[in-house]
Amino acid sequence: MTKPFTRATALLAVVGGSLLLQGCIVGAVVGTGAAVVGGTVKATGAVVGAGFDAVTTSDEETKAKREREQREYEREQRRCEQRQRQGKDC
Repeated sequence: MTKPFTRATALLAVVGGSLLLQGCIVGAVVGTGAAVVGGTVKATGAVVGAGFDAVTTSDEETKAKREREQREYEREQRRCEQRQRQGKDC
């Protein structure tokens, strides 16, 4: 009875720990992979930079998205006003 309980507890600890350290593990794997693969500084920088860009959003991208959403909102407001002038619901 204690052996299955011990195994379950150990498995739970490993899974829980891996979930908590997920970012650290990913960073270590990317760093190790870049060190192994990267023969040159450019290759290493490209690998690490691509991984970093995949999970982050730049200020320019955030601003462009916000502006695009604002234009869509204003366009929808104009359409709604046109429908109301025609006596229709939005």
